[in-house]
Amino acid sequence: MAQARLIIFDCDGVLVDSEPLAAKAYERVYEKHGMPGVHGGIIAQCIGLKQADIIVKIKELTGHQFPPAADGDIWAETKLLFSEELKPTPGIVPFISSLAGDRCVASGSSVERINHSLSVTGLSRFFGEAIFSSYMVKNGKPAPDIFLYAAEKMGAKPADCVVIEDSPFGVQGAVAAGMIAIGYTGGGHTYPEHGARLRAAGADLVCADWHDVSRKLAKLGVPA
Repeated sequence: MAQARLIIFDCDGVLVDSEPLAAKAYERVYEKHGMPGVHGGIIAQCIGLKQADIIVKIKELTGHQFPPAADGDIWAETKLLFSEELKPTPGIVPFISSLAGDRCVASGSSVERINHSLSVTGLSRFFGEAIFSSYMVKNGKPAPDIFLYAAEKMGAKPADCVVIEDSPFGVQGAVAAGMIAIGYTGGGHTYPEHGARLRAAGADLVCADWHDVSRKLAKLGVPA
């Protein structure tokens, strides 16, 4: 890769420190429907997946069958928590402000959730319409579909893209797309084995804060 043309950001856990709040929302809603035990450790194994796939994964891990008619309850609780408590990840605003090249968001969340997250944290201004959701493609992460779709829409070749992801599923998708994958462990949901799991998923680099990401990107030829 001579020079990175496009930086692709995951949203949850990368741009916004949402994963602890999302885990709380799932736990509350499952308990409301008589299914306790969906704690943070369970949700940690679902990070990077879209909601329908999270529900399937929770069933695999706990045996809980969530009622399809109540799907909307999860977003309603999540939206409430985000509106009250969601913050950008530490240092992301100066980091994005320093970037001169193209950037976009590619997330497993719905467009509504992405837009709400960016709006309440003041990050919408950095992306405009360059927001892509796994709901726009056939397969969510760890499939490469969303990353390839984002690159196509942004006019970039996969080999000229850098993806910043906090989840093994997201890293796997970026690698499958033929892109450089940077694992980010600076969110509030990080854990001791986080970096090792991102490396095992194929991350080329792992960074714990945005200063380190900036240094690593400079070595990759990203314009800043």
